[in-house]
Amino acid sequence: MKNLMFALAFSAFLVGCGTTVPLSDVPVSDATANPVSGVAGANGGSGVNSSGVAPVDLGQSGSPANMSVAKRTVYFDYDSFVIKSEYQALISENARLIMGQAGRKVAIEGHTDETGGREYNLALGQKRAEAVAGALTVLGVSRNQVEAVSFGKEKPAVVGNDETAYSKNRRAEIRYQ
Repeated sequence: MKNLMFALAFSAFLVGCGTTVPLSDVPVSDATANPVSGVAGANGGSGVNSSGVAPVDLGQSGSPANMSVAKRTVYFDYDSFVIKSEYQALISENARLIMGQAGRKVAIEGHTDETGGREYNLALGQKRAEAVAGALTVLGVSRNQVEAVSFGKEKPAVVGNDETAYSKNRRAEIRYQ
C-alpha cells in the first residue's frame, strides 16, 4: 500500500512538471528562397525578395566590437523558442558580420526567466540558442563558427519577480569570441 501511494504521488509530481510546448521542433525557414517561386534570388532584380528581406551584403562595413548588446540579443515570448519577425534584421546583420570574418566564432547563449524547473529551463534555453544558431546558418554562416549553449535561469539580465524582469531574461545573446 505504501508503494502504491508513493507511485501515485510520484506520477502526480511528474504530470505537474509537464509542458504542452514541444521542444523538439525549431522553426527556421530558408530566407534566401523566394516564398512565391521557391527559387533563391528570384526577386526580379529589386534587391529585396517578396517577403521584404534584403539579401546579405558582405561589402558593408561594421564590427561586432562596435555593436551594442541590444543588437546582439533576441527576446522570446514566455515558454517559447520561436524567433519573432522583428528580430530578422538583427540576425541578418550579425550573420553578415560573422560571414565577413571566416575565422570568427560566436557562442549563442540561451537564457530563460526564473519560472519553471532547472532542467526544463536548461532545455528551453538550449532550444532558444539553437533557434538563433539555425537562423544564422540558414543565412549562410558556417555551422563550424556557431556554438549554441544554455544557461537556463542561471544568468539573469534583470533581477526581479515581475513580468518586466522576466521578459528581459527570456533571451538568446550572440557573443563574439
